[in-house]
Order: sequence, then C-alpha cells, then structure tokens
Amino acid sequence: MAKDLIILFLALSSAFFFMVGTTGLIRLPDVFSRMHATTKSDTLGAGLALLALIVYKGFDPVSLKLLFILIFIFITNPVSAHIIAKSAYDQEQKKKKEEDHGNS
Repeated sequence: MAKDLIILFLALSSAFFFMVGTTGLIRLPDVFSRMHATTKSDTLGAGLALLALIVYKGFDPVSLKLLFILIFIFITNPVSAHIIAKSAYDQEQKKKKEEDHGNS
C-alpha cells in the first residue's frame, strides 16, 4: 500500500512538471525563457518518472539501468540546453552586428 502511494505520488508529480514545462514552452515570450522552463521541468519530470519506475520494479538489474538513464538525463539535459542557448545568443549577436554594419 505504501509502495503504491509513493509510486502514485512520483508519477503525478512527474506529470505535473511535464505539464508546467509544456505550458512554459507555449506561453513564454523568448527562446531563453522557454528553454529555461522546459529544461528544468523536463529534467525533474523525467527524474520523477524514472524514480517511480525504480520504486515499482524494486531492487533489480532493470532498476540499475533506470538509475543510469536518470544520471545520464541529469547530466546531458542541462548541458544540451546550455549549448542551444549559446547558439541562439550567438545568432542574435551576429544579427545585431549585421544590422549595425548595414546602417553605417
């Protein structure tokens, strides 16, 4: 019974954070705000979903694999978001320089 409640809480929390991230993606005005909302909530949502699966499965080799996936997501998601944000920032700066040189 307690195990089922923990799994239910983790799964519902995961769905909540995925919903918040999706809402942020739709409602926020620029690429940086959208990326911040989706990166943070997707990482947390995926982490909670994987934790729910780990609790459901119990001590098992599959749980170890899920833990490795969780660690991989916690490392790669913020790093990839940083790279995408840097690229968007560089493109914005390049556009501004081109506009400045065009007006001179």
